[in-house]
Amino acid sequence: MASLSRPFEETPMHIKKIIPLDFESTKVVPESHVWQETDGFPSNCDILQFDEENSKSSIPVIDLMAPNVVELIGHACETWGTFHIINHGIPSSFVEDVESQARRLFALPIEQKLKALRTAGGSAGYGAPRMSKFFTQRLWHEGFTVVGSAVDHAKELWPHDHQAFCDVVENYQNKMKELAGQILLLILKSLDVSEEDLSWKLPMSEDILQLNSFPACPHPESTFGLAPHTDSMLLTILHQSDKGLQIFRDGFGWATVPPIPGAFVVNLGNIMDILSNGKFARVLHRVLVNQSKHRISVAYFYSPPIESQVAPLAKFKSPIYRSLTVKEFLQMRAKHLEDAISVIRI
Repeated sequence: MASLSRPFEETPMHIKKIIPLDFESTKVVPESHVWQETDGFPSNCDILQFDEENSKSSIPVIDLMAPNVVELIGHACETWGTFHIINHGIPSSFVEDVESQARRLFALPIEQKLKALRTAGGSAGYGAPRMSKFFTQRLWHEGFTVVGSAVDHAKELWPHDHQAFCDVVENYQNKMKELAGQILLLILKSLDVSEEDLSWKLPMSEDILQLNSFPACPHPESTFGLAPHTDSMLLTILHQSDKGLQIFRDGFGWATVPPIPGAFVVNLGNIMDILSNGKFARVLHRVLVNQSKHRISVAYFYSPPIESQVAPLAKFKSPIYRSLTVKEFLQMRAKHLEDAISVIRI
């Protein structure tokens, strides 16, 4: 079993929470998926609408080949916690291939997809997002999570025709791992530290690839694709086929993160918040759905090795978080979700 699966074994989900809705045969939004304005919103999350046109010009777009890329990334991390990257060196064919395979997967009949259903205590396979256990209402979402290799679950979906899917996923994972390491080094430089200051050795890392499906919704204003949340890991590299992602910025409200052709979105997660001693805070985000388009996104989550100690970097003389392992923190997230970070505050 892949090591990043282990922290979730102690907090299994009820099987009913894992099985997504059969969206293909659903003509209305059932009561189970209707959210009220206050459902599941953190207390610091006023429901404001940030002007979309303004967000297009404000959310940073960073050229990884720019001579001042370190400065640009540091500023984006400190002010937004999210940014687009361009000139990243990933051929468009890799992105097109992984999105095509995701659409192939989610187009399968529900009874076929359920053959690869995630176990109650697992993290890999088909199913609703793990955050579902923390909310009364359900989400307009179905996902497929790859932890390590996709082979076992892919064989359940396509007993005689799974190799193409596995090859595309593995190639994409390898490219994302290289890119994530590059971004991490730039972030460290912006903090005026080096990889020698980390408690683990690069390129050692662990990762999760998440394929997300947000089907067209008959009443999109009544439900969420994903409820407001932050990501657990160091950083997330996201491809989105259409708009739907929004981030929350203090003092402004919700900002739409529009897809830019050839660009990825980078979101900072909880472990980056810990390493930077709160200087580069995790970004709160959510996903809205729409009435006409089936939106696909592909999220790559990048993490230190699971037994690594994570704590504020030594340059911070007044740490606000205590040291713990990645595994311990993920176990806290599995139990407390957004409250986990407050549990480790000093």
